Amino acid sequence: MSVENVIIIGSGPAGFTAGLYTSRAQLNPLLITGNEIGGQVALTNEIENYPGFPDGVTGGELVERFQKQAERFGTRIEYDYVSEVDFSEHPFTIRTQFGSEYKTKSVIISTGATPRKLQIPGEEELTGRGVSYCGTCDGFFFRGKEVVVIGGGDSAIEEGIFLTRFATKVTVIHRRDELRASKILQKRAFENEKMAFIWDTIPLSINAGENGAVNSVTLKNVKTDEVSDFPTDGVFIFIGHAPNGQIFDGQLDMVDGYVVTDKYMHTSIPGVFAAGEIQDNRFRQVASSVGQGTQAAMEAEKFLLELEDRTYEDVAAELSGA
Repeated sequence: MSVENVIIIGSGPAGFTAGLYTSRAQLNPLLITGNEIGGQVALTNEIENYPGFPDGVTGGELVERFQKQAERFGTRIEYDYVSEVDFSEHPFTIRTQFGSEYKTKSVIISTGATPRKLQIPGEEELTGRGVSYCGTCDGFFFRGKEVVVIGGGDSAIEEGIFLTRFATKVTVIHRRDELRASKILQKRAFENEKMAFIWDTIPLSINAGENGAVNSVTLKNVKTDEVSDFPTDGVFIFIGHAPNGQIFDGQLDMVDGYVVTDKYMHTSIPGVFAAGEIQDNRFRQVASSVGQGTQAAMEAEKFLLELEDRTYEDVAAELSGA
């Protein structure tokens, strides 16, 4: 079995950027896409905050451009899903759900994270038609409209405050009688005249109007069991993200499901790097993922150059400070 120089796991902005940089470095990278090419960004209706596109670009088009550019320089694309990894021995072993097995000198993980869903009627059907998981991405489209935010943590309140730049009213719906967000965020939210709060309440369904877009949510008070419809133009859901890193459990250092990296995108295993939302629970932007993919690729190239003159054990010992 031949040994790959680098295998990239995941096909979001970080993954394709890593493919672009490692292929330009003549490393002949193999990128395994996962179940959804492009990840979350591919599902975004329109992106207006990515540099170089003053008129905006759809998520699908941006992913297509990422892939085309990576392939132009030699990134090989495998439409498969990584089901198992073994980082205990070098070269590392990668196995997929379609039965392929690879050996590789280095790995770049870019499997991303998935917004947690409410799992209620209307949520999936109306995603992109009033349902969103990213205020920074989609807030602009709700200028002059009223929206609701589901959640009570830092992300929900931060995004809710951001949405007041566009929406005439932002109503936070939270299942408890107090927020979980930091005190300073709570203070800012409570002092914001555009923000309102509905406590002790959960959404039961998201409803569409005659135009096929969101026009209300059905709510239930968890203390009184009262059910009512609340009119709204948009529903922003911020109940956390679930990093797509289950297969790395026990293989790498992880915190709350996120792969731990240093500032150079190194994981706890020398030769294994991570970029994008699998290790970033703070910024979660296309632009930041692209930058992290660049860093991971450049560090992988450096790692492979070191292997040309020394053994893996020597390089690993140096990287670990031994």
